[in-house]
Amino acid sequence: MIRNLGVQTSVFNQYLAEIRDSVIQSDPMRFRKNMERMASIFAYEISKGMVYHSIEVTTPLGVAEVPVLKEYPVLATILRAGLPMHTGMLNVFDKSENAFVSAYRKHRKDGTFDVQVEYVSGPQLTDRIVILSDPMLATGASLVLSYKALLTKGRPKHTHIVTLIASMQGVEYIRKNLPSEGVTLWVGAIDDELTAQSYIVPGLGDAGDLAFGPKI
Repeated sequence: MIRNLGVQTSVFNQYLAEIRDSVIQSDPMRFRKNMERMASIFAYEISKGMVYHSIEVTTPLGVAEVPVLKEYPVLATILRAGLPMHTGMLNVFDKSENAFVSAYRKHRKDGTFDVQVEYVSGPQLTDRIVILSDPMLATGASLVLSYKALLTKGRPKHTHIVTLIASMQGVEYIRKNLPSEGVTLWVGAIDDELTAQSYIVPGLGDAGDLAFGPKI
């Protein structure tokens, strides 16, 4: 299942416009904050489909019955670019356990690259709900490898994959390489073009560099 928040009319698209804007991108703090706010909106939308149970809350004037989450999801993030999104998710699901995957592109001299996963840390995931976030879904290779790396911690009952901007090629790669049941892909926008260097066009550039500075 694919859920595209960008096709709806909401303030979400204001933040999407700002993270794409090459002028506004020159302010790293604002770029990170917009990623964080978009992730919080994703978290809110995901929360609508989760399971709730009623509890009694004692107020100064009586007792109120309130539906609350029966189970908090595990929040998983691909380092380093996903960290602002992780903060936004954690602002909403503040009691969640957390998981982290270190995945990166290992470039060759001819311009091609392999995706390497070096590290995965997290709680037991068997029969849990997992939200895996990464700002860009270009080829889809890093997300698929990260998903498979998380399976070493157990098989979730449902995984929500959240990305700000996806390429059409990346979406199709996810369709072909992840289970058709038990996975939902949430996107902010789907762009048609992917360059020879696997950058999304129009995209926004390198989200990790824009958020945290260039890497060598």
